[in-house]
Amino acid sequence: MTSPEEVRRRAESDARTYGYFLNPDPKFLKDLLEGLKRNEERYGYPSCPCRFASGKLELDRDILCPCDYRDPDVAEYGSCYCGLYVRKDVYEGKTPLQPIPERRPQEKIERSYGARLETPAEKPPEVRAVAAKEPLKIKMKLWYCKQCGYVCFREDPPYICPICKAKREMFAEVTIVTDVQA
Repeated sequence: MTSPEEVRRRAESDARTYGYFLNPDPKFLKDLLEGLKRNEERYGYPSCPCRFASGKLELDRDILCPCDYRDPDVAEYGSCYCGLYVRKDVYEGKTPLQPIPERRPQEKIERSYGARLETPAEKPPEVRAVAAKEPLKIKMKLWYCKQCGYVCFREDPPYICPICKAKREMFAEVTIVTDVQA
């Protein structure tokens, strides 16, 4: 079981590494960190406290905290979607927190809801339509950053490379070709 102090240390370390700060509002920060801890206990991985996780890692890779959308959100709006990570100007109170539009693709949101809800009656109409189709199959791909060589195995490349901060466009899919002789 992860302790609240461990969750906080991990978030603080990540914030320092990338030049961010944690939200300056102590109560709001405590709620976010408790949400992260709860999600890690519930699912076995720290999914964003501000988004619905499916409980299936292969569907939720993009929303593991820090999520794929954090860096573009902080760069553009001053904080991540849930407000856990903020820029220095927001931390110092020079810039107020503002609403941030959801960057997570609608298809991934719907798949998460579909995987999470059990009975068709509980599902919103748009999710029922997705769930009524054949079983969900996710094609995982191998991606590498052409700038620094970082490699990851997932459905889509990250928005920003966690190592060198290169944009998504710098990722290429790795295709493995083998020559088999009979």
